[in-house]
Amino acid sequence: MAKKQYRHELKFIINESQAEILKYRLSLLMEVDRNSVNDDSTYFIRSLYFDDPDDNAYYEKIDGLEKREKYRIRIYNFDDSFIRLERKEKNRDLTYKKQTRITKEQCLDFMNGDFSKIDLSGDSLLSEFLIKQKLQEIRPSVIVDYKRLAYTFPVEETRITFDEDIRSGRFQQDLFDPNILTFPVLEPGEVVLEVKFNEAIPSHIAHVIMSIPMIRQAVSKFALCREKKEV
Repeated sequence: MAKKQYRHELKFIINESQAEILKYRLSLLMEVDRNSVNDDSTYFIRSLYFDDPDDNAYYEKIDGLEKREKYRIRIYNFDDSFIRLERKEKNRDLTYKKQTRITKEQCLDFMNGDFSKIDLSGDSLLSEFLIKQKLQEIRPSVIVDYKRLAYTFPVEETRITFDEDIRSGRFQQDLFDPNILTFPVLEPGEVVLEVKFNEAIPSHIAHVIMSIPMIRQAVSKFALCREKKEV
């Protein structure tokens, strides 16, 4: 069995002015992510998170449990031809993500809680997900929407993202409906900055990040959106 490749993931909440400075400086050093489709180099992400009836995934995050995991289904730019099921693990300051492609038909079955027709075909993540559903009764919990600008650099697989207009679909589960009711979860002008890398962030990129005064935070878009109930 291949060893899990854990990555470092640092998160910050910054304001629009700080974000614009960093975007400009990083654009001189890094490439824009290939998923970008909009004129401003951003793309749209929607994730449907799953939790059990006791909301353990949510409370493990709130309680700061060092080792935890959560499952989600993710689409980009409302493209239903590319859908991923993901399991994200957290182990202190390190993260690991396992993912697999699923079809729209499988996704609809998951959203409706019908796991009986799923063809596992040897896919280990689908098998794990099915076991979780049977033993822990995980079900759709919350939709998380946001606009992302991402920069990449090959050394240490460095990836820096700016997530804006983060919105909660607290009682929604339809991934494919662009018109579901959602609510903003951050204050106006706030941006979530994430810095991801394998072992050590390249020094010239670290220098740019450190040029802006900010404090690292344990930001969870999943938790923020679970907590949001109204405008």
